[in-house]
Amino acid sequence: MKERRWVPEGPLDVGLALAPHKRGGGDPTWRQSGDGAVWRTSRTPDGPGTLRVSVEAGVVHGQAWGPGAEWVLESLPGLLGAFDDISGFIVKHDVLADVVRKNPGLRIGRTGLVMEALVPAVLEQKVVGREAWRAWRWLLTRYGEPAPGPAPEGMRVVPEAGVWRQIPSWHWHRAGAEAVRARTIANAAWHAAKLEAAATTEELDRLLRALPGIGVWTSAEVRQRAFGDPDAVSVGDFHLAKLVGYALTGEKTDDHGMLRLLEPYRGHRHRASVLVWLTGLRPPARGPRMPARDYRSF
Repeated sequence: MKERRWVPEGPLDVGLALAPHKRGGGDPTWRQSGDGAVWRTSRTPDGPGTLRVSVEAGVVHGQAWGPGAEWVLESLPGLLGAFDDISGFIVKHDVLADVVRKNPGLRIGRTGLVMEALVPAVLEQKVVGREAWRAWRWLLTRYGEPAPGPAPEGMRVVPEAGVWRQIPSWHWHRAGAEAVRARTIANAAWHAAKLEAAATTEELDRLLRALPGIGVWTSAEVRQRAFGDPDAVSVGDFHLAKLVGYALTGEKTDDHGMLRLLEPYRGHRHRASVLVWLTGLRPPARGPRMPARDYRSF
């Protein structure tokens, strides 16, 4: 086991910083133990690593196991938002100002790991979360490595890019992911080295959107997590435009309307979107929820 202690500058909400990397309640790469500590696994450039993060008296305590232990501990401040630059962010709506006051420790962190964010983002394309998370759990249980160290039972490490390329069609089907999403992930895995080597969020956006099956929404979801991009707004999200419109104007809107409303926050449009989620404001439901489909029965 390796350890690191880190004292952040200013308030920090570790839970909010790590929450975007959790993919549903049964995510095999993410656990929160009874003592409040968060456990994460990652496929680092040095190999698999397990990270345990806890906070005591304002000090972040990181413990790590596996070949990637040093890498995850070195990356810990960035994961928790140490490099999140909020300069130039000016709140222009009272409802968001209230959220900022209540959440002074909100930071957008970065993992530096593209495939870790890309695979679940593709699985979430045009489906409800429960459907995507079910596929994510099945694939990691079948193809992920056991987490190094004394991790909670059932935790797994994201497979190497070569494994994603070799998953047979019938196992994608068993997971509940149809052929389009399966091909998108397998194709991206062939370009994993280039994607992981991207130096900037702009370069990563260009590389991602050059791949079949990856558009604006998927690129934004990946760059938010891998690069901590505060401006990577998820255009095309099923819910986001409605929520932004309702929170800021009292009326639902579409993607074009959302972008107009977020324009004053350019450079921080994703940050503003996160604040909208945290308001808890939701438009009234006027129909049944979209059901989770099960491709395994097709």
